Amino acid sequence: MTDVDDTRQHGVEFGEFGDRMESFDYPIDHETLVDEHGDAEIGLPDGETRLDELLAPLQDEEQTYQDAAELETMILNLVGDDAIGRENYSDRGPSTATDGDDEQSL
Repeated sequence: MTDVDDTRQHGVEFGEFGDRMESFDYPIDHETLVDEHGDAEIGLPDGETRLDELLAPLQDEEQTYQDAAELETMILNLVGDDAIGRENYSDRGPSTATDGDDEQSL
């Protein structure tokens, strides 16, 4: 059995807000979401941000979220590169491809 944290997706930690998000009365408009839940903390690899700060760049204040999946997708889209973690990092090790040389790998 694995110990999976199902509140983290693509580098974003939804935490308690993830559970609350599932129980909202959808559809929910942007203004209501921010008024009622704007202080919710969303975890990122480099710290936390509030939901209202995360959604601030949204220009369409008439935005309505039809369900939790749509809201989650919007959050993930707005987080963007902030949730990637270390850029150009791979735990897979160096490339093993050769440049056509006849060298043998040990």
